[in-house]
Amino acid sequence: MRNFRIILLVMAGLLSMVNVWGQKDSKISKGGKKFGVVEERRLLESKWKYTYAIHLESNTTIHKAENFYEYYLYFRYNYTYQEFLNGRLTKGRFQVEDNQLIYSFKHIKTFTISELSRNRLILEFTQSNSKGTYQYHFIRVESKDAPFIKPANELPDVIVEMEDTKERNSIFSFVKKKRKKRKKKKKRTKKYKDELEYINIELIGGGYYGGIDPVLKDYIHIKSDGRLIKEFKTVSKGLVVTRKDIPREELEAFAEFIDSKGFFEFERIYDCDNSICQKRKREKPQPIPLRLAIAYGKKKKVITLSIWGKDRHKVRYVDYPPALEAIIDAIQNMAHRIDAGQL
Repeated sequence: MRNFRIILLVMAGLLSMVNVWGQKDSKISKGGKKFGVVEERRLLESKWKYTYAIHLESNTTIHKAENFYEYYLYFRYNYTYQEFLNGRLTKGRFQVEDNQLIYSFKHIKTFTISELSRNRLILEFTQSNSKGTYQYHFIRVESKDAPFIKPANELPDVIVEMEDTKERNSIFSFVKKKRKKRKKKKKRTKKYKDELEYINIELIGGGYYGGIDPVLKDYIHIKSDGRLIKEFKTVSKGLVVTRKDIPREELEAFAEFIDSKGFFEFERIYDCDNSICQKRKREKPQPIPLRLAIAYGKKKKVITLSIWGKDRHKVRYVDYPPALEAIIDAIQNMAHRIDAGQL
């Protein structure tokens, strides 16, 4: 009888260890790899539908979006959000800091973005009383499937493909010689592509929200293969997307220019350092934060400016390096030249 009791105790101990290991594995598999710095552009102008919530430690579903419960989120480009909960529409402002989403939902002010992909958004919240971590799962939805009404004065999205040209001037002041007519190049092999330094440039936001035709979206993306995509959207004109190819040689020259200006040694955030600047954030026209992300080889930097440039009174509120302004101006000029058909 005594031996039987000992066997029962051993089995109980083993089951307890298996249960603990199972919970740890569940937490890893469900929680996923935590993001470092979230790509903010994936969140902007996106619409999401809530599906279910789980208690992470126990892997227990605590709530599902049934027919009687509808919750949608819309993150706009001007850092405002709209939420639709069971027929009620409310609005507010949000902010992304590293992997933190700052927006108010009931008693929760800040969420951790556990996952943000093309089709899925997972927000986490850990209770201060240590009762555990909760995950809220969302799926991306198209505008036609979301309850948010597009204003009548916003036009349909327009995609514009620019024609290629065989001859162009250099886009950088430090490249002295003009480009001669380019001969048709042979298709690059995979080995050659692998030898190229990775270059990626993303410029988003900036300026002030207001005026006769407020800007809702201003985004420039230059990929490593030289593809430049500019998305510009206003209230009355809608979205216009322009695309163009930049020669690899000029892109490399620009990347070297950026590196020579000390971009990767700059501060990560340039914000207000006085009360006047803080007050200007709350006034109209409202400043739109600017974010510049650049990767060059193994170097990568994301810089955020709370107020970029000067307002209508020609006042600059945030102190940032002149070299940073030169880099941003060069990127914007590059995109504007595309609009003018000069590339």
